[in-house]
Amino acid sequence: MRQATRAMRAIRSLLWLEAAIFAVAALVHSGILLEGFAHRRAAIAESAIAVVLLAGAAFASMQPSWTRAAGLAVQTFALLGTLLGLVMVAIGVGPRTVPDVVYHLGMVVVLLWGLVVAARAAPPPPAGRYGVRSRPLNR
Repeated sequence: MRQATRAMRAIRSLLWLEAAIFAVAALVHSGILLEGFAHRRAAIAESAIAVVLLAGAAFASMQPSWTRAAGLAVQTFALLGTLLGLVMVAIGVGPRTVPDVVYHLGMVVVLLWGLVVAARAAPPPPAGRYGVRSRPLNR
């Protein structure tokens, strides 16, 4: 049980961290944190991904039994968005700087790691009658 709790805590922590990283990237591409990296479309995409990750982290924190499912869903969304961003960088749409490429590759690694942690976490026990989780009897 302790290992399952640790895994759920790790998933929630990763979601909060990923949301913060995407929010910072959105601020960079908005031209708020750094000058010279402003790109409106990238800022919009990163903001959307940050909001989805933030919502998933908040939901997982309020409903711990849904942590694994929320982690899998929102990190999959973020990974697909990040891969799309990487493709856009590769074909020359949007910023094509070394920091952008490093950021995208780094986020792919972090998101894949988060998906592995969420996928390997034990799913919550099935709900019993009336949605109440049953606990095994201690014998």
